[in-house]
Amino acid sequence: MSVSKKVLAQALAAVLSLVSFGAVAQQKQTPEAWESMFNGKNLDGWEIKIRGRELNDNYLNTFRVEDGKMVVRYDEYDAFKQQYGHIFYKKEYAYYKLRIEYRFVGEQAPQGEGWAWRNSGVMVHGQSAASMGKDQDFPVSIEVQFLGGNGKQPRTTCNLCTPGTNVVIDGKLETKHCINSTSQTYAGDQWVTAEVLVLGDSLIRHFANGEKVLEYEKPQMGGGSVSGQQPGLLVDGKLLSRGTISLQSESHPVEFRKVEILNLEGCTDPKAKNYKSYYVHSDNSTCVYRKKK
Repeated sequence: MSVSKKVLAQALAAVLSLVSFGAVAQQKQTPEAWESMFNGKNLDGWEIKIRGRELNDNYLNTFRVEDGKMVVRYDEYDAFKQQYGHIFYKKEYAYYKLRIEYRFVGEQAPQGEGWAWRNSGVMVHGQSAASMGKDQDFPVSIEVQFLGGNGKQPRTTCNLCTPGTNVVIDGKLETKHCINSTSQTYAGDQWVTAEVLVLGDSLIRHFANGEKVLEYEKPQMGGGSVSGQQPGLLVDGKLLSRGTISLQSESHPVEFRKVEILNLEGCTDPKAKNYKSYYVHSDNSTCVYRKKK
C-alpha cells in the first residue's frame, strides 16, 4: 500500500469510528441533535419538480400533507404518463445521517410502469430542483430505492439506483443502474425505517430497520438512466461531495411519517458553544464562542 493510500485508509477508519451508531468516546460528549425536515403541517422548506412541469407546479396535488404525514397521491390523475416527480429539501448537505419512515398504500396510478409498483425512494447528493430540465425525468443523484413486497418473490428495499451516476464497490467502478441490498422483503402496508449514512464523496451506507444492507464508495457522475437534463450538467467521473435530498413520486402512493437528519459537519473546536462531539467533518467557520467578560 502506498503512503497516500495508507493515509487515506487511516483517515477513513478514523471517520468510521466516529460515526458508528453506538456510543462514541470523545473529550466532551454531546447528544445527537436530530432535526426534523418535515413540520407535519405543510410543505414549507421543500421544492417540487414534476417531469413536464415548471418548478413548484404541484401537478394535481401530487405531494400533500395528510394526518401529519407527507404523502404522495394520484387520486386526481387520469393517467400517470411517466410524470415522475421529486420533492426537494431546500438545504444541501455533505456529511450526515438520514432517517425516513415510509410505507406503500393503495393502488398504483393508471398507466404506471410495472417496475414502479410499490416503488419509491430518497435521492441523496442530488442536483438542485431549479437546475433540472423541464422534461427531465430524474435528478442526477444517488437513489436509495424503496420497494414493497409483492408476495411472489424476494423484493429487497434500500437498494441502490444511479440516475446519471456511478459508484465504487469493492474497489471496482460499478456501472449497473440498480443493485439490490441484502435486506429482507417488507410486504403490505407496514412502516419501514430507512437510514442512510453519507460521508461526502467517500462512503455511503444503507440501513433497513436498523440492519446494514448495502455499502459503497466514491459516488460520482457518469452513466445513463437519466434524460432531459440541461446540456453540460453531466461531467463523467466528477465526485459528488454534497447535494440535495429529495423524495420520489413514481406512480405508487407512498407515505412518509418521519423525515429527519443528523448533520455530521460543523464546529469541531471543543471550546466553542456549538461544538458537537459526533461531527466527522470540520467547518470551523461556523464556530460560535462565548464572549469574554
